[in-house]
Amino acid sequence: MHPTIRHITFDCTGDPYDLAQFWSAMLGNPLADDDKPGDPEALIADPAGGPGLLFVRVPEGKTAKNRLHFDLRPTGRTRAQEVARALSLGARQVADRTRPDGGGWVTLADPEGNEFCVERGDLD
Repeated sequence: MHPTIRHITFDCTGDPYDLAQFWSAMLGNPLADDDKPGDPEALIADPAGGPGLLFVRVPEGKTAKNRLHFDLRPTGRTRAQEVARALSLGARQVADRTRPDGGGWVTLADPEGNEFCVERGDLD
Protein backbone atom coordinates (compact mmCIF):
# COMPACT_ATOMS: atom_id res chain seq x y z
CA MET A 1 0.00 0.00 0.00
CA HIS A 2 1.07 3.56 -0.69
CA PRO A 3 0.20 6.59 1.41
CA THR A 4 -2.33 9.16 0.26
CA ILE A 5 -2.01 12.91 0.57
CA ARG A 6 -4.35 13.98 3.36
CA HIS A 7 -3.56 17.72 3.51
CA ILE A 8 -1.51 20.30 1.70
CA THR A 9 -0.26 22.48 4.55
CA PHE A 10 0.40 26.22 4.46
CA ASP A 11 2.52 27.77 7.21
CA CYS A 12 1.42 31.29 8.14
CA THR A 13 2.48 33.90 10.67
CA GLY A 14 -0.91 35.62 10.72
CA ASP A 15 -4.26 34.16 11.66
CA PRO A 16 -4.68 30.80 9.85
CA TYR A 17 -8.41 31.45 9.69
CA ASP A 18 -7.86 34.66 7.70
CA LEU A 19 -5.61 32.95 5.15
CA ALA A 20 -8.03 30.02 4.92
CA GLN A 21 -10.86 32.49 4.20
CA PHE A 22 -8.86 33.86 1.24
CA TRP A 23 -8.36 30.37 -0.21
CA SER A 24 -11.95 29.38 0.58
CA ALA A 25 -13.15 32.34 -1.49
CA MET A 26 -10.64 31.61 -4.28
CA LEU A 27 -11.53 27.93 -4.59
CA GLY A 28 -15.19 28.01 -3.56
CA ASN A 29 -14.76 25.39 -0.82
CA PRO A 30 -15.91 26.14 2.75
CA LEU A 31 -13.83 26.12 5.90
CA ALA A 32 -14.47 23.36 8.44
CA ASP A 33 -17.46 24.13 10.67
CA ASP A 34 -15.37 24.15 13.85
CA ASP A 35 -12.74 26.65 12.63
CA LYS A 36 -12.85 30.10 14.21
CA PRO A 37 -10.74 33.28 14.06
CA GLY A 38 -7.73 32.96 16.34
CA ASP A 39 -7.51 29.14 16.13
CA PRO A 40 -3.94 27.84 15.61
CA GLU A 41 -5.04 26.04 12.44
CA ALA A 42 -7.87 26.06 9.90
CA LEU A 43 -8.95 23.49 7.31
CA ILE A 44 -10.62 23.61 3.92
CA ALA A 45 -11.81 20.12 3.06
CA ASP A 46 -12.12 19.08 -0.57
CA PRO A 47 -15.77 18.09 -1.16
CA ALA A 48 -14.60 15.75 -3.94
CA GLY A 49 -12.51 13.79 -1.42
CA GLY A 50 -9.08 15.06 -2.45
CA PRO A 51 -6.51 16.50 -0.06
CA GLY A 52 -7.64 19.31 2.19
CA LEU A 53 -5.81 22.61 2.60
CA LEU A 54 -4.55 23.01 6.15
CA PHE A 55 -3.36 26.39 7.43
CA VAL A 56 -1.13 26.33 10.51
CA ARG A 57 0.33 29.22 12.52
CA VAL A 58 4.14 29.17 12.77
CA PRO A 59 6.50 31.68 14.39
CA GLU A 60 8.86 32.21 11.44
CA GLY A 61 8.04 34.20 8.30
CA LYS A 62 8.42 33.13 4.67
CA THR A 63 11.98 33.71 3.47
CA ALA A 64 12.15 32.38 -0.10
CA LYS A 65 10.11 31.52 -3.18
CA ASN A 66 7.71 28.59 -2.81
CA ARG A 67 9.07 25.24 -3.94
CA LEU A 68 5.48 24.11 -4.60
CA HIS A 69 2.55 26.19 -5.84
CA PHE A 70 -0.91 25.94 -7.36
CA ASP A 71 -1.61 26.53 -11.06
CA LEU A 72 -5.26 27.57 -11.23
CA ARG A 73 -7.32 27.30 -14.42
CA PRO A 74 -10.39 29.55 -14.27
CA THR A 75 -13.74 28.03 -15.21
CA GLY A 76 -16.50 30.36 -16.30
CA ARG A 77 -14.08 33.31 -16.33
CA THR A 78 -11.20 34.63 -18.34
CA ARG A 79 -7.70 34.77 -16.87
CA ALA A 80 -8.03 38.56 -16.53
CA GLN A 81 -11.33 38.20 -14.66
CA GLU A 82 -9.83 35.59 -12.31
CA VAL A 83 -6.77 37.75 -11.66
CA ALA A 84 -9.01 40.74 -10.90
CA ARG A 85 -11.10 38.61 -8.53
CA ALA A 86 -7.98 37.34 -6.74
CA LEU A 87 -6.67 40.89 -6.36
CA SER A 88 -10.02 42.01 -4.92
CA LEU A 89 -9.75 39.19 -2.33
CA GLY A 90 -6.31 40.37 -1.16
CA ALA A 91 -3.80 38.78 -3.54
CA ARG A 92 -1.04 40.84 -5.13
CA GLN A 93 0.40 40.45 -8.61
CA VAL A 94 4.01 39.26 -8.80
CA ALA A 95 4.53 38.80 -12.56
CA ASP A 96 2.60 38.60 -15.82
CA ARG A 97 3.94 35.83 -18.06
CA THR A 98 1.05 35.97 -20.54
CA ARG A 99 2.30 35.24 -24.06
CA PRO A 100 1.05 37.00 -27.23
CA ASP A 101 -0.76 33.78 -28.25
CA GLY A 102 -2.78 33.84 -24.98
CA GLY A 103 -0.82 31.06 -23.29
CA GLY A 104 1.30 31.52 -20.23
CA TRP A 105 0.20 32.61 -16.76
CA VAL A 106 0.00 35.41 -14.21
CA THR A 107 1.84 34.86 -10.93
CA LEU A 108 0.10 36.16 -7.82
CA ALA A 109 0.79 35.93 -4.09
CA ASP A 110 -1.80 35.29 -1.40
CA PRO A 111 -1.97 37.57 1.68
CA GLU A 112 0.92 35.62 3.31
CA GLY A 113 3.10 35.82 0.18
CA ASN A 114 2.57 32.26 -1.10
CA GLU A 115 2.82 32.32 -4.89
CA PHE A 116 0.24 30.78 -7.21
CA CYS A 117 -0.41 31.05 -10.93
CA VAL A 118 -3.53 31.75 -12.95
CA GLU A 119 -3.48 30.13 -16.36
CA ARG A 120 -5.69 30.76 -19.39
CA GLY A 121 -9.36 30.37 -18.49
CA ASP A 122 -11.95 28.38 -20.37
CA LEU A 123 -13.42 31.66 -21.70
CA ASP A 124 -10.08 32.97 -23.07
